Amino acid sequence: MSGILNSSIGRKVAMALSAFFLMIFILQHFAINILSVFSPDTFNEVSHFMGTFWLIQFVLQPVLIFGVVFHFIMGFVLEIKNKKARQISYAKNNGSANSTWMSRNMIWSGGFILVFLVIHFIDFWFPEINTKYIVGDMSGTLPNGEFRYYEELVHKFEPIWRVALYCLGFVFLALHLLHGFNSAFQSVGANNKYTKGLKGFGKAYAILIPLGFIFIALFHHFNH
Repeated sequence: MSGILNSSIGRKVAMALSAFFLMIFILQHFAINILSVFSPDTFNEVSHFMGTFWLIQFVLQPVLIFGVVFHFIMGFVLEIKNKKARQISYAKNNGSANSTWMSRNMIWSGGFILVFLVIHFIDFWFPEINTKYIVGDMSGTLPNGEFRYYEELVHKFEPIWRVALYCLGFVFLALHLLHGFNSAFQSVGANNKYTKGLKGFGKAYAILIPLGFIFIALFHHFNH
């Protein structure tokens, strides 16, 4: 593994694979959260299953955390190495003319997303872990016997500052994905007759999924 990560191509491929993994997770996360708009009961049931099934909690969840940490560390490593390489090439070429704003600022959009994720973990994930594994309450219910997940979600989106931060985080995610999606496919050699279709799909994913998360936050804020 270390041998692969020591090469430039190996690092880019590893970065791309971790990006694919995280994009699948984001899609799955959105599919669950959008249920809260259309069916609170279904959202509660799915959330309880995801939060208590042993395979998800003790296998997939640690893999997800590792994937997030790995992706950000590898991103910073690639940025540092690319910056060293650009110091020479920029002396001969106009970097801004040869690349998009999004590709030149992936480190900044990624950095903001990292900050957003830390806040999101503190806001949602840490209290959930505390309730289940510290307090020892795996029932997922309120004192009245109903599932708590929908009520907690709506409560989180009451303060306007949290909604604003949440929406801003997904704006940066969209900017990050607009370059990162296609870059990931290029890193694994997907330059063929499907490239145009992949670019179209990548642009749709990068815009529609973050927009969907923003819609969920605004919906619950204005309807709580």
